[in-house]
Amino acid sequence: MTTLAQRVPQGAQAAGLRAAFALPRAVRRRIAGKPVRVDSQELALDAQLLLRLLDLSGISLSGANDPVAARAQLDASSSMTAGPTIQPVITRELRIPTPDGAIAARLYSPAGVTAPAPLLVFYHGGGWVIGNVDSHDNVARLLARQGGARVLSVDYRLAPENPFPAAVDDALTAFEYAHSHAAELEIDPARIAVGGDSAGGNLAAVVAHHTTRRNGPAPAFQLLIYPAVDFTTRAPSRDLFADGFFLTREDMDWFEDLYLPAGTDKADERLSVLRAADLSGLPPAYVVTAGFDPLRDEGEAYAEALHKANVPVALSRQPDLIHGFVNFIGLGGRFREATSEISAALRTGLTLAGH
Repeated sequence: MTTLAQRVPQGAQAAGLRAAFALPRAVRRRIAGKPVRVDSQELALDAQLLLRLLDLSGISLSGANDPVAARAQLDASSSMTAGPTIQPVITRELRIPTPDGAIAARLYSPAGVTAPAPLLVFYHGGGWVIGNVDSHDNVARLLARQGGARVLSVDYRLAPENPFPAAVDDALTAFEYAHSHAAELEIDPARIAVGGDSAGGNLAAVVAHHTTRRNGPAPAFQLLIYPAVDFTTRAPSRDLFADGFFLTREDMDWFEDLYLPAGTDKADERLSVLRAADLSGLPPAYVVTAGFDPLRDEGEAYAEALHKANVPVALSRQPDLIHGFVNFIGLGGRFREATSEISAALRTGLTLAGH
């Protein structure tokens, strides 16, 4: 059965989405339905309206359990929700050499940034199965422009074609490349942050932990946006928000099945960094969670674990938002507001790293 998203041209869908979000608040409320309250939180109208429209369109992250279809669906939907290309930002395509072949990456340089500039090595979300540099293009642009830093967005290998630990290996290689090519990239090697959303937040946290433990070059800051950090435990938020809030239990199980080879130890520190034996000495962190997100509790548990390990950490819960909100900045409202707050935290973190 074809979905509405398959029957209606993409341009018409984008126009319809923009039109819906431009309607008077009272009309948007009627379309979205009665306010949703869970766990003493009320879902933002922007998020509730988007969920209603996604439900009507038949769009889901797992794409009918077909990785190729899911990737195509994300590419199409991200082009509708990301908004107009954020400028002025200069981009340059890069190839990062590895023993397994080159990793594609894109370097973003906002207007006015001076060399040597701070850098964010950014890993996109998508459950280690979907997503790419293009799906997160405007996110990277916003972080670069508002964060006052260059951004190196990494197109790491995806599962199931390249299961764990391929993404981890690529994430580490990209950070090492940035540090060793600082002069070429016109960046300050002492002010390199790692960051990402969801699966990308997992990779950023793992890179920060791994590089610190081996006593080599390590990031100066970590920006963790609703990160997945624990494969061993099902926290209460995974059940509270298992269905109906964009990222579902079915999606998470599907991603995990494709990412982890049979027999993988889920307590491996390269997966469940929350379970790492030692978190001391890690770079300062800004951890962002969404109130209506299955990953909320483990992200907040990681922030608490960092605090107990005497790592400087700030936790920001966006109590009225859903998983994936940084990808919806083109719709404005709460999505853009919360992502701008993240950009400001990046600017602050990298500024402090330089002192």
